[in-house]
Amino acid sequence: MDGSERDRESGTERRRFGGLGWSLHGDGRHIDKGAVVAPHERLSWPRTIGIGMQHVIAMFGATLLVPTITGFPVTTTLLFSGIGTALFLILTRGRVPSYLGSSFAFIAPLTASAGSGPAAQLGGILVAGVVLALIGLLVKALGAHVIDAVMPPVVTGAVVALIGLNLAPTAAGSFEAQPLVAFVTLVVILLVTVVGPGMLGRLGILVGVVVGWIFAALTGSLASERVDAMREAAWFGLPELRGPTFELSVILLTLPVVIVLVAENVGHVKAVAAMTGKNLDDVAGNALLADGLATTLAGAGGGSGTTTYAENIGVMAATRVYSTAAYWVAAVTAVVLAFSPKFGALVFTVPDGVLGGATLVLYGLIGLLGVRIWMDAKVDFTDPVNLTVVAAALVAGIGDLTLSVGSVELGGIAWGSIGILIAYPILRRLSDLRR
Repeated sequence: MDGSERDRESGTERRRFGGLGWSLHGDGRHIDKGAVVAPHERLSWPRTIGIGMQHVIAMFGATLLVPTITGFPVTTTLLFSGIGTALFLILTRGRVPSYLGSSFAFIAPLTASAGSGPAAQLGGILVAGVVLALIGLLVKALGAHVIDAVMPPVVTGAVVALIGLNLAPTAAGSFEAQPLVAFVTLVVILLVTVVGPGMLGRLGILVGVVVGWIFAALTGSLASERVDAMREAAWFGLPELRGPTFELSVILLTLPVVIVLVAENVGHVKAVAAMTGKNLDDVAGNALLADGLATTLAGAGGGSGTTTYAENIGVMAATRVYSTAAYWVAAVTAVVLAFSPKFGALVFTVPDGVLGGATLVLYGLIGLLGVRIWMDAKVDFTDPVNLTVVAAALVAGIGDLTLSVGSVELGGIAWGSIGILIAYPILRRLSDLRR
């Protein structure tokens, strides 16, 4: 599809539904063999609502796990997740079906900055959102190719890997706190993910957390004060909102997450383009801008930062339904659940052992995502520049190298990310000059 054809198609879509209306696919009940329900189409509303509920289930485990681990209010995170998804659908003009859930990348800086308090953590999230939004505007102006020029795969992969691996001691500590509960949770996650049929296999984390919670309840491993708080919580109520403060050390600790968010958003756009057979490069900047604004809103109000969710790509692949109408259903559902304090209190009863079993897998997956970026891009590690800068960055991140610059204390994620972002272009230039 050439550029003019793409422009005509996107213009037709905007005239047809303005980002908020959909044409009926066929009879609304069946999908012909080999066909897909396009983003601007929908099935009958009962079927669309059903698929939207599947998207809610797909995002649930990951979106709720982030505030559970970091201590953020679950209902507030859900609220901004739903609002962020709606914002994303509007800004991408209904062309990129996606759910914006809690980003795992924020777990590391939020865990490392816990001593600074939630307000300072929110300040870091807000600034990261603003930077991501500015990158989105830059990509809109210059084109998606600018991302590879500034952050080549060797750099992006290293930052993603060190963010995940930096969390390894936290996962191990939670596992050791309740080893039996953690072991049961881990085994269930592995078995369901590997041998679970269809959609069940994609919900391994959620199933593992639920089974682990039930096992913990049966063995008396739930914290009694949290269970009491759940019983006393109201069924309906307003989410807990709070504002940010700004501390330079926390902001610098959080900023490397932007690299992960860029990689995730651009990767999501490319994945949807491949599945729908449409070139979506022209909306990559809109996607980054939308996620940046959603993360900024979350930081301003008390929620965790957001990102496009790969979990929901699985639902689309399984159903062949890429309708953004289903994502509006998921967004509205998340907002409705945000007004149930009892639901939030229930999630907060998840014990350390369950989190330890789940995060042992999750943090490793984040680290391996960086490796996958290298593999997909065929990064050459016989090249001494690639080899040495990545080696230094990874050890700084995994070892959580912590040094102070004046009154600002920076941890391994910050030093590893800053190091490779600065060292790589310098060493690459020196290497090229030497030749």
